[in-house]
Amino acid sequence: MLIPPFLLKQRLQEKRIAKTLRQLLVLKTFEFSMSTIPAIISQYLPEIIDFRHDLHRYPEIGYEERETSSKIANRLEAVGQFEIETGIAKTGIVATLGAEKPGPCIALRADMDCLPIVETSGKPWASQNHGYMHACGHDGHTSCLLGTALTLSEISDSIKGPVKFLFQPAEEGGAGGEKMVNAGVLADPEVAMIFGLHGWPGLPLGEIATRAGPIMANADEFEITVYGKGGHAAYPHVCIDPILIASNLVTALQSITSRNVPSQEEAVVTVAKFEGGSAFNIIPEQVTLLGTVRTMTEKTQELVFEQLTSISNGIAESMGGRAEIRIKKGYPVLVNDAKAVDYLKEQISKIPQFVKRIHQMPAQMVGEDFAFFAKEIPACFFALGLRPPGEETYPQLHQSDFDFNDDALPIGIRCFSELVMNF
Repeated sequence: MLIPPFLLKQRLQEKRIAKTLRQLLVLKTFEFSMSTIPAIISQYLPEIIDFRHDLHRYPEIGYEERETSSKIANRLEAVGQFEIETGIAKTGIVATLGAEKPGPCIALRADMDCLPIVETSGKPWASQNHGYMHACGHDGHTSCLLGTALTLSEISDSIKGPVKFLFQPAEEGGAGGEKMVNAGVLADPEVAMIFGLHGWPGLPLGEIATRAGPIMANADEFEITVYGKGGHAAYPHVCIDPILIASNLVTALQSITSRNVPSQEEAVVTVAKFEGGSAFNIIPEQVTLLGTVRTMTEKTQELVFEQLTSISNGIAESMGGRAEIRIKKGYPVLVNDAKAVDYLKEQISKIPQFVKRIHQMPAQMVGEDFAFFAKEIPACFFALGLRPPGEETYPQLHQSDFDFNDDALPIGIRCFSELVMNF
């Protein structure tokens, strides 16, 4: 049966109108959700600040974050909207919001562990676990992520796809990120893109920084044991002094970055521990050096390893001793995906009342196990400013007086929320 032209035209117009109405409905829903996010953050902020102080007061070292993990899981379970998996990589949590939704899945990650440092901040919420403290701000990262989860649970109908909240253990040397990846946290539903943040003391409050490409370094360890011939300190001529050999070695290793690594490349070689000897009048049999190598490319990494081995063997043998070199590869270089960085910049630029400026971040020679996520899927890691207005300095990461700035919490939550709502 042929449809008369006027009727066909009418039906086409009806379809266009229906499509327009659907688009307007989606737009209005989106606008409503974005306008309510600041109000929701304000509603939860006192609780999140208290939560952060509690985490800071009772810090837990890598793979022992049992109480931390329990507090997070209990709070999310009370909401009733999350699919929660605990015990991932021992103490990690994966909480999924809207697992059944058809849109692409986005993931947000925070680390939970502390450092073995005695706290000297003097804050009312200073560590009660002597010898341990949140000197790297992971209490702040975790609180930002929990605050985002609570905020988005209030407007979950406006989210088009699944959101995974990854609470990760053991970033400080334990490679918890690698274990979570191996546990399958990026699958079922499959994660399309992942974001993570880190509090940054040198960056002003209300500003963030990131970059495409390598942003944080390969973080590798080395141990060099120098063997000599021990004896009486009054008769060094009949001994082979490993302390003298190792002292020459510490100086010579600095030539790697100044004379072997191309000037346009970035590398750091640091001897951080010199251990040997037992008394003032005894030349020991051996001395041990511990240190780290930081590089931004695999090519430079291998060059430094080769030179470190060659120099150590050469100096030790030339002075009558022997060297054993052990190199342990640590966290890989963290590479930010260019599209993920562009997406972050585009979305964050829409909230100038929260983020006043986005900086191009120089490559950092620190290590970060978010790199294991970035090796698998498009990822973006960014720095969140902590330094208060009017202050030229702020306690640095891994210092005993460091404390995450509570004023950065709503900014981190808003950044995370914006990335989810627009995904």
